[in-house]
Amino acid sequence: MKLSEVIEQYIKEMMSDTEDFVEFGRNDLAQYFNCVPSQINYVISTRFNPEKGYYVESRRGGGGNIRIKRVSISKDKYLMHIINSMESDLSQHEAEIIINNLREYDVISIHEAKLLMVATNDKVLNLPKEYRDQVRTRILKNVLVNLI
Repeated sequence: MKLSEVIEQYIKEMMSDTEDFVEFGRNDLAQYFNCVPSQINYVISTRFNPEKGYYVESRRGGGGNIRIKRVSISKDKYLMHIINSMESDLSQHEAEIIINNLREYDVISIHEAKLLMVATNDKVLNLPKEYRDQVRTRILKNVLVNLI
């Protein structure tokens, strides 16, 4: 398991103990994991962002306190946010990230996630790249709209 994944898991475990939010010092966490503070910044910016259902407050000074709050929004609002924030030409990898996030946050079922993975796969969309990514995005957006 990569260090980023270990840090992410640790923060999520801290959050599950305190319910909706967790607060910690960036330097303290970096020292705990024996890494540089920028590694903590990387994990926070890539794993705890609004697209993944989190709000992050960062305070400078004193080791850089960070507060991560889980945002609770309805399934429909979350789906609309994802749909509206999608690029017009998603790669297979980008689509997989979106689908995995939707599954991880129980917005879609395992079965729905598998179907979306198959429907947006490069092997299925046997088109030139510039068209394939646009078609993939349209398929994913249309399915998500119909889940609302």
